[in-house]
Amino acid sequence: MNLKGVLYAFSFVMLFANTVSAQDNKSVKEKYNFNYGWKLNVGAVEEAEKPGFNDQKWTVVNLPYAWNQAEAFKNDIRDLSTGIAWYRKTFQLPKDSNDKKVFIEFEGVRQMGEVYLNGTFIGRHENGVMAFGFDLTPYVKPYPQENVIAVKTDNDWEYKEKLTESEFQWNNIRFNANYGGIPKNVFLHIKSKVYQTLPLFSALGTTGTYVYATDFNITQKKAVINVSSQVKNELSIPVKAQLKVNVVDMQGKEVASFLGDSYTVNANEKTDLKASKALSNLNFWSWGYGYLYTVTSEVLVDNKSVDKVVIRTGFRKSKFEKGMVYLNDRIIQMKGYAQRTSNEWPSVGMSVPAWMSDYSNSLMVKSNGNLVRWMHVTPWKQDIESCDRVGLIQAMPAGDSEQDAKGRQWGHRTELMRDAIIYNRNNPSILFYESGNESISEEHMKEMLAIRNTYDPYGGRAIGCREMLDSKTAEYGGEMLYINKSAKHPLWAMEYSRDEGLRKFWDEFTPPYHKNGTGGTTPQNSIGAKAVSDATAYNRNQDTHAIENVKRWYDYWEMRPGTGERVSSGGVNIVFSDSNTHYRGQENYRRSGEVDAMRIPKDNFYAHQVIWDGWVDTEKPQAHIVGHWNYEKELIKDITVISSADAVELFVNNVSLGKGTQSKRFLFTFKGVQFKPGTIKAVGYNKSGKQVCENEIKTAGQPFALKLSKIERPGGTLANANDLVIVQVEVVDDKGNRCPTALDMIDFEVKGQGTFVGGIAQGPDNYIGASSLPVECGVNRIMVKSTETEGSITIKASSGSLKSDAISVKTVKTDLGKLSMNLPNENLPSFTEKGPTPATPSFKKTRLPIAIARATTDSNQADAFKSYDDNELTEWSYGKGDNAMIEYELEREANINQVVMKLAGWKSKKYPIRILVDNKKVFEGSTPLSLGYVTLDVTPTKGKKVQIELLGKAKKSDAIKLVEVTGKVDQAGLKEGGETIQRLPIIEVEFYEPIR
Repeated sequence: MNLKGVLYAFSFVMLFANTVSAQDNKSVKEKYNFNYGWKLNVGAVEEAEKPGFNDQKWTVVNLPYAWNQAEAFKNDIRDLSTGIAWYRKTFQLPKDSNDKKVFIEFEGVRQMGEVYLNGTFIGRHENGVMAFGFDLTPYVKPYPQENVIAVKTDNDWEYKEKLTESEFQWNNIRFNANYGGIPKNVFLHIKSKVYQTLPLFSALGTTGTYVYATDFNITQKKAVINVSSQVKNELSIPVKAQLKVNVVDMQGKEVASFLGDSYTVNANEKTDLKASKALSNLNFWSWGYGYLYTVTSEVLVDNKSVDKVVIRTGFRKSKFEKGMVYLNDRIIQMKGYAQRTSNEWPSVGMSVPAWMSDYSNSLMVKSNGNLVRWMHVTPWKQDIESCDRVGLIQAMPAGDSEQDAKGRQWGHRTELMRDAIIYNRNNPSILFYESGNESISEEHMKEMLAIRNTYDPYGGRAIGCREMLDSKTAEYGGEMLYINKSAKHPLWAMEYSRDEGLRKFWDEFTPPYHKNGTGGTTPQNSIGAKAVSDATAYNRNQDTHAIENVKRWYDYWEMRPGTGERVSSGGVNIVFSDSNTHYRGQENYRRSGEVDAMRIPKDNFYAHQVIWDGWVDTEKPQAHIVGHWNYEKELIKDITVISSADAVELFVNNVSLGKGTQSKRFLFTFKGVQFKPGTIKAVGYNKSGKQVCENEIKTAGQPFALKLSKIERPGGTLANANDLVIVQVEVVDDKGNRCPTALDMIDFEVKGQGTFVGGIAQGPDNYIGASSLPVECGVNRIMVKSTETEGSITIKASSGSLKSDAISVKTVKTDLGKLSMNLPNENLPSFTEKGPTPATPSFKKTRLPIAIARATTDSNQADAFKSYDDNELTEWSYGKGDNAMIEYELEREANINQVVMKLAGWKSKKYPIRILVDNKKVFEGSTPLSLGYVTLDVTPTKGKKVQIELLGKAKKSDAIKLVEVTGKVDQAGLKEGGETIQRLPIIEVEFYEPIR
C-alpha cells in the first residue's frame, strides 16, 4: 500500500475511533427519541402487560402511530373505529445509566392510556389530549437487563374517567377526530439525582423550565432574557446549585452565557433556580419570521454540570389594548384559520412526520394568514413547535365542545389548561390562550386568568374565550360568524366562513359541471343531534367559494385598525385544510378548506394571498383571476378578479375588455366574457393609474403526459418506516403546462425501499388507500412511506395513452435505536421569508371618530347611552309608536361624512332610515345587510347634532345565507323565531369625519 493509501486508512481508523468515542461520551443523553421498535395489537388481550407475554405475532410499528389512522377521510368521523389497543416495547437503558433518574414522556394518547413497566402498573392518563409522563426509576431494570413497557389504550367515544364516571366534554363525535392509541411522539429522559424537572404537572407535579423575555426595546433590539427552572434534589444531602444559561442563535453562534445565583437545595426539595441577562442585537420572532434561539440551562453543583435542558424558543413583545393586537410594537390585524387540532391527512391521520407539520402550517403563512385558532383541544407539541418555526401565531385552547361546563367537567377544563400552559409556555408562537370554544361564566373566566397568571405571568399572552364581549376579566373575545368591534380588549371572529366545496369543482361550466348549491343535504350530515334540513348554501364550487370568502372578509377589512377608536381585530376562516369532521354535503368530510386534504391549493388560497397581504393595510398589491382559461369553444361567462389594486383591467389575447366593476373592495367583475384560446390577463392599477400588479393564465393544450414532482423532508427522507414523501402528479400538455380540466385516472406503482400510502379524490371510499385514483383539475397527490432500509424509492405513474413518468427518492440512514439519538424535529429549518417586524406603521388612518356626548329620545331614554357604550350586548330600542327617532349630541362640531351602525338582525333586516345633521338631511334609504356593522356614506355636512329616524317597518331578507350549527342567530332585539323586531334597535352607532 502506498503512503497515500496508508494515510487514508489511518484517517478512516481515527475517524471511526473518534465516532465511537463520541458515541460513548454521549451514551447517557438527557433526552431520547423513544418512537422506534414498538409492537401493536388491536383488541383487548389478557396479561399483555406482563414481561413474558408472547407478542411475536403483533404488528411492528414505529410511533407516532394511531392504530385506526388508515381510516382517515375514508370513514365519517362518527364511524372511526374505537376500542382497546395495546402497544408494547422491549428496551435496555444505556450504559453508565445506573443511579440515574428515568422518566417517560408521552406527547399524548387517545383517549386513555394505562402504562405498565415490567408488569407493574405505573399510572393512567385519561384526558386524551395533553402530554403526560411518569417516573420509571423505581421500576426500571439497569443495563444490560431488558425492560418491557406496555401501554393499554382505549379511544371509546363515551370513555369515562375511572374515579368519577365523568365523560370528557371534548371527546366529541362531531369535532375531535378520534385517532386512537399513541398518535404522538414518546421520549425517554435520563437525568442525575439533581435535575431540572419536566413540565408535566398532572402526573409528576412538576413545572419544568420557563424561558421568557422582559424589558423589551424593539427599536434597539434589546431585551432581558430570563430563565426560571424548577430543580429537584433527590440526593440524601443538600447541594449548592446554580443555573448556567447559554443562548445560541440560528447560525450556531453563542450570543450569551451567564450564571444565576447559587442556592442550597435541600434533600428531596424542589426549588426554582433563576438566571437572567440583558441582551442586545436580538432577532425578534415575528409573523412569517420564525427566528428561534437555542437556550440551554444547566444545573451546576460544585461548578460541575449535572443536568442540562435544551429549549428552542423565540423572543417577541406583545400587547393587547384599544381593541388591537400589537406584536413587537406593530399593530397586526388577525387574519387566519380556525383549524381542527387533528390537522389530519388521508390514510395517516394526524401522525405525520414533523416536517409535514411545517409544510402544512407554512402554507397558512404563505396564504398570508398570520393566526391559527386550533379547535377544540390543545394541539400536540409537534404542531406547536412547527408554528414557532414557520412564524404562525397560535390561539391555544384547553379543551371544550360547545358550551360552558360544570362540576367535574369544569375541573377537567382547568386541569387541562394548567397542564397545557406549563407544557407550552416557552413557545413564542402562542399569543392567545382559549378558555372555551364558547362563552363561559365570569367566575370561570377568573379561574382561567388565575391559572395563566400563576404559570405564565410573563409570556405576553392574552387569555379569553369566544363571545366574552362584555367580560371584565377576559383579555380578548369575539363571535363565531359575525364581526365585533371594541375600544378595549381585542375582539376577533373565531369562525367567520363555513361554506364548503371540493377542489374538483371549478364552476358550472367545467366538467363535472358543479352548479353552486348542488351536492345535497343528506341525513348523514353530522351536525349536532340532527341533520341540517337544507345545506345548499354551503355546497359551492371553487368560483363561488373564493368569491364568498372575499365577501365575508370585507366586513372585517372595513372595520380594521385605523378606521376609528372602535375597531375589529380581525377573524379566522374555518377551516384551512379539508377535515375529517362534521360536514354538510354528499362527501363524508368537511370541505371548507383553502387547500384540500393533501394541501393542494384551491382558488380560496390565492384569494387570501391577495386580500390578506400586509399586517393591516395592503402592503403589496396583487391580483388573482378566479378559475382557469380552458373552457369549451366560445363559452361566455362572468370573470371575477380578486385584487387589492384600486382598478383592474382585463385583457383576452391582449385585447382590453375595459375596467371591472368593483365591489366589496377586492372583487372586480367582468360580465359576459367570451372564451378565446390564448391568454387572459388582469392588470391592476393604483389611484394614480400606475400599474401595480398583474396575473395571467394561458390556455393549456390537449393532455399529453404525466408529470411527477416530490415534496420531502429538508435534508432527505429518513429511512425509518415512518417518514413520508408527497408525490404530485399533473396531467400536462406537450409544452409541460398543466391541463386544468383533466380528470384522468392515474395508476401508481412503487418499488424499492418505500410503500404506497395513497391520497384522496372524489369516488368510492374517497379512494383512500387505492393505488389508482384520478387527478382533479389536472393535479393530485399521493404519499409514499419509507422503509427502515436506506436506499432508493421509485414511483411510477401511468394513465392510458398519456406519456408516463417516474421519479426517485433517496432515503437517508438514521438512528433507529430503541433509544434513538435523533429527535423527530431535529435540524428542521425555520421559515423566515417575511423578514423581521417592519419598523413602519402597519396602517394609515382613514377617518376620525367623533365622540358622542349624550343622546335624547322620547322612548327608553334611560337606555339611550347603550347605543354607544362600546358593549355589543346592550342596545337602545324605540319601544312605542312608528316614528322612532333618537338624537345624538357630539362632543364637538364636525364635518360628518360617514355613519356606522350595528342594528339588531343585521344579516336579515333592512331598516328604512333618515339621517339629519343639524336638521339637514344627509341620508335617506335602507340599511344594507352585513355580518354586523354597516357603513353609510352621507352627504358631508358640518354640525354637532345627528338625528336618526325610522321611516317604516324593517324588511326581511335572506340574501346572506348562514346555516348556524348551534341554531344561535344574531338575536339582539329579535324575538323568538326572528320575525318580530322592536323598532329601530341600535346596538352601537358611530360618527366620522374625513382626515383633514
